[in-house]
Amino acid sequence: MAIETPGSARDPSAPAFKDSGGSTPLGGPINDAPMKIAYVSSVDPRDRRSWSGAHYYIIRALQKHCGEVSCIGPLTAPLLLRRILNAVDRRSQLHLRRKYDQTHSLLLSRSFAKSIASKIAGRHFDMIIAPVGSTEIAFLKTRTPIVYMSDTTFRLINDYYDAFSDLLPLSIWEGNRIESMAIRKARLLVYASQWAATSAVQDYGADPARTYVLPHGANVDAEHIPKKEEVASRRAAGGCNLLFLGVDWERKGGDITFEALLELERRGIDAHLTVCGCVPPDRYRHPRMHVIPFLDKNVKAQRERFVDLLWRSDLLFVPTRADCSPMVFSEASAYGLPIVSTATGGVPEIVHDGENGILLPRSARGAEYAERIAEVCRNQSHYVRLSRATRAAFESRLNWDAWALRLCELMTEIPQVLSSSSVT
Repeated sequence: MAIETPGSARDPSAPAFKDSGGSTPLGGPINDAPMKIAYVSSVDPRDRRSWSGAHYYIIRALQKHCGEVSCIGPLTAPLLLRRILNAVDRRSQLHLRRKYDQTHSLLLSRSFAKSIASKIAGRHFDMIIAPVGSTEIAFLKTRTPIVYMSDTTFRLINDYYDAFSDLLPLSIWEGNRIESMAIRKARLLVYASQWAATSAVQDYGADPARTYVLPHGANVDAEHIPKKEEVASRRAAGGCNLLFLGVDWERKGGDITFEALLELERRGIDAHLTVCGCVPPDRYRHPRMHVIPFLDKNVKAQRERFVDLLWRSDLLFVPTRADCSPMVFSEASAYGLPIVSTATGGVPEIVHDGENGILLPRSARGAEYAERIAEVCRNQSHYVRLSRATRAAFESRLNWDAWALRLCELMTEIPQVLSSSSVT
């Protein structure tokens, strides 16, 4: 049975998935003989900027709980192929006003498969893990079982994110083809939300028996994660310090945060807004708004500044227009920082309205958010309840230790995952 989002009704027509097991106690490796895992990624997985740092922290959790991890990546396509794909995209946009999605190219996928095969040739691995790696594994031929993990499917992301909108029909066909092949290729499918898992089954025919929902964790170093007792002492600062984290001002709903700031000021709330990760357009300026263009988590001092932002803020306010399963919400949860966001994509499975934050429909604008935010900021006991529930969500489900332990169980407990010997 799938993980069901508390406080929301489950669609009875939705397929049933294997339960991820919910809360998993933290601990060491569960096997006497550590697995040998090939971690496949086209980008450098050791770079804390890649996929919001998730690759880096996933690898650390796998090494802690599951076994030895070898990074198969970054992967680079041949220069000629990159030039061809760039040319196709440029001409398509120039003449047809349509984009060609180079990241889901069949030619690129074949190139990645060839590169991966050469890197793992002659080496023994018990498992291949490919996070958001549909293009990497679609054409990969191997006897080693593959775990494909993602927070979305191509069907969901197409025309949802701007980067995947207005695509050539060829791109849409290639994207769906690659997604379908990757899903069929994998012995285990792991999604960050039921929203994504449902699409895998309903849109691509994934087998529910090997489809699991495991929420993503927080991309924060263990030494920077506060103790439960420290978080329990969190109180609103007396005013309302809002934190907007995102590299895409428009997609993350930056204009709505600005509207809410103005409305809170009008209501007499001592509100301040910190924007981190992007520079808003010039028309968004206010004495109570502070902008930090970018923080590089590869740099210790900037990582510490990021942590300080989570501590000093009262609410994480990201009224996103389109999102899958934002990992910044898990990071905020580690600090007991309640989340204010939008009921879209996989967000409702992380943020439960009135429990660990505020969740409004996509139609809501700044005034509606400001009204709910003002209620929280004026009611200290309400704020404390939200903060503690937010931290509880981190401890039970939004951490990479629980994710890795459960994944390791799945990889060792399901016979068909490890006993497969057919070349695909």
